[in-house]
Amino acid sequence: MLRQTNNLVPLAVATVKQQQQQRGMATLKTISLRLKSVKNIQKITQSMKMVSAAKYNHAERDLKQCRPMGHGAKAFYEQAEIQAPEAEPKKLMVAITSDRGLCGAVHSGVSRNIRDQLLADPSLIENTKIICVGDKSRAILGRLFAKNILFVANEVGRRPPTFIDASKIANEIMNSGYSYGSGQIVFNRFRSVVSYVIDKLPLFDKVAVANAPKLSVYDSIDESVLQSYLEFSLASLIFYSMKEGACSEQSSRMTAMDNASKNAGEMIDKLTLTFNRTRQAVITRELIEIISGAAALD
Repeated sequence: MLRQTNNLVPLAVATVKQQQQQRGMATLKTISLRLKSVKNIQKITQSMKMVSAAKYNHAERDLKQCRPMGHGAKAFYEQAEIQAPEAEPKKLMVAITSDRGLCGAVHSGVSRNIRDQLLADPSLIENTKIICVGDKSRAILGRLFAKNILFVANEVGRRPPTFIDASKIANEIMNSGYSYGSGQIVFNRFRSVVSYVIDKLPLFDKVAVANAPKLSVYDSIDESVLQSYLEFSLASLIFYSMKEGACSEQSSRMTAMDNASKNAGEMIDKLTLTFNRTRQAVITRELIEIISGAAALD
């Protein structure tokens, strides 16, 4: 019996050492896979940053050419002193976002602004319809206000927005059959490469514009001319807000991908240090076992 017990002790020690060695190798393998995946992520984020930088330059040039259209349509509403009719409590809100993500809080900021406005006044929830330009706003606002969404414009953000895209959205609004007294377009106004701000553009129906106190300043405005201008101004405001949002989105995505690349670089440094320390510990443990075994044989 004593002889069998003595034989079990070396076997148990050998089994423990083998398990320790396997655990060390598994740890090295896990760290190596993690390090490889983080390096691949860094390559992707760096590539996305370069693509976003090229798209940002193109979007900024387009925005400079588009801004007079939006400012002109907005100035008409301000100089004519158009007010929302009190007899029409219904409102319309247009959220300008896109279908693409990985660009910080660009889309969530627009959706949060509309959400806060509706939750602040319960009467607005019953009398307000929402138009989501882009799936990102629909995904956020649809959780609380699914019944308020009038329609959703998809396939936005993959290519630079055009006036034809804005015209289709404006035409859908005009033909939706929903009558509203006033509304607003909520979008991101571009300020600089690292800065943008939530802004709003006013919307009014034909009755509110026709009853404006200073509309007589503009000559030769009959019903057909007024209808044509409202259609053009609605498309111009949507086009301008989409251009502002596209430029803000690309600049925000460029900044987000740059930060992601830096964070990946920090993780690579830490994982490399952990991998080297673990490998050194495994090698040291194996050398100790070899030396101890050699000393036991002497």
